[in-house]
Amino acid sequence: MVNHKTLSQSHVLVLGLGETGLASALWCLRQGAKLRVADTRDKPSGLAEIQSAAESRSDIEISYALGAACLETKSLEGIDSLVLSPGLSPNQSPVKEFLEQAKELGIEIIGEIELFARALADLKNTQGYDCEVIAVTGTNGKTTVTMMAHEMLLASGVSAVAAGNISPAALHALMEALDNNALPLVWVLELSSFQLATVQSLRPKASVVLNLSQDHLDWHLGWEDYVDHKAKLLHLSEIKIVSRLEDDVLAMVPDLEATDVMSFGEDEPELMGDVGIQEVGGMAWLAARVGDDDFDIPLSAAAAHRKQAQQSHREVGRLKQLMPVEAIPVQGRHNVLNGLAALALCSALKLNWGPLLRALSSFQAAPHRMNFVRSIAGVDFINDSKGTNVGATLAAINGLERPLLVILGGLAKGQDFSPLCQALKDKAKGIILIGHDAKSIEQALGSTGVTMTHAASMQEAVTTAMSQANAGDIVLLSPACASMDMFSNYMQRGFAFEEAVQEVALEHGEV
Repeated sequence: MVNHKTLSQSHVLVLGLGETGLASALWCLRQGAKLRVADTRDKPSGLAEIQSAAESRSDIEISYALGAACLETKSLEGIDSLVLSPGLSPNQSPVKEFLEQAKELGIEIIGEIELFARALADLKNTQGYDCEVIAVTGTNGKTTVTMMAHEMLLASGVSAVAAGNISPAALHALMEALDNNALPLVWVLELSSFQLATVQSLRPKASVVLNLSQDHLDWHLGWEDYVDHKAKLLHLSEIKIVSRLEDDVLAMVPDLEATDVMSFGEDEPELMGDVGIQEVGGMAWLAARVGDDDFDIPLSAAAAHRKQAQQSHREVGRLKQLMPVEAIPVQGRHNVLNGLAALALCSALKLNWGPLLRALSSFQAAPHRMNFVRSIAGVDFINDSKGTNVGATLAAINGLERPLLVILGGLAKGQDFSPLCQALKDKAKGIILIGHDAKSIEQALGSTGVTMTHAASMQEAVTTAMSQANAGDIVLLSPACASMDMFSNYMQRGFAFEEAVQEVALEHGEV
């Protein structure tokens, strides 16, 4: 169901007042929509801000449905569009039944990103605002690739804003840009499968699916539903960028050689537009397949358009060395792949390689994502608390070449831990288990033969890991689990790890 009214003519229900719900409500108020705000909490965190904004718009009608009764049918009365928070699964009760009622009443169900896409279209029609959107999704690495691409664009002299799942919410960023008269040329959006579920009209210039592994399956109907929501982004995009490493990702594009497809991987690229790794004289290089219109000596726009129109499949082109892999400052093989994905995204915008590579060579990872904390007596400590699923932890382990002591555990979310077994068997000297599901994880990893120790706190986990480590080893916190059994979020877990490391350093007489 599509609401054909303009936003100012519509009665909008915003369900869920998290970050995106708050942004959606404030945008609707700004655009003059009649608004109803609903949340199962009596006093959600964004309520005061909405009430304050509503006071300055006395011409706007606003109502509230708060507490347990917010999902009753009366909340849908008179509603044209329902904006669903990505934190609420449309497949779980009681939200599922509430949304079914909405559909029966002819109410369209959208999300904050769809509101954002419509806002861009409206700004183009009314103000001539012409911008590009590039987008990133995948199970792991989304934030890192979004940050990399954003920094590459800025280094190229292109005004850009990163938003979406990375925070700030896209509509918050748009409102700030409008208020400051600073609309960017490019929006870099990190999008989760939750956000993609309610997207209809977003049309990115280019988008990338990084990888797929089990995560958030409790939100989706299952694995196929999860994959379909990720693939949706490619179907909406002009240029589709995929990982050559994963069959499920490759299957999202019907023809890997098509002119609207690009790919990245750890092997040597074979077709124009692809990026990968080339081994030369014992050194690994980031490399790209380029053509006559390599961006440092571009063809005219007309010539490039004629050439592309004449082709149905990509040419081989020539191989161009970009920079040594070892020049990437962030830890782990998976971050090399993240860098390649960001390069592919930005190269889809026909930007020169030089600034992109300079940005990559100086990139620093976001907190709690494979961050080096410090060394103690020759033992390195790495904080990957953002490793909240098996796929992320597998990437972290595979990206490190030295013996590991791995701290795992928390809320397992029903994941299959067997993909970790071979990597742990090959690389781990010990596993320290924490959190609610430690026993079930121990059972799942029993075939590794690696010594497993339980710890009741992060301090005990770090102390135990240090006692088992030798100089040259790495202690890696990459839990493969959610954190809410012991901590408020993955950030607090990461800070607890870093604090515990500092305590161990003091015990060893190091400051």
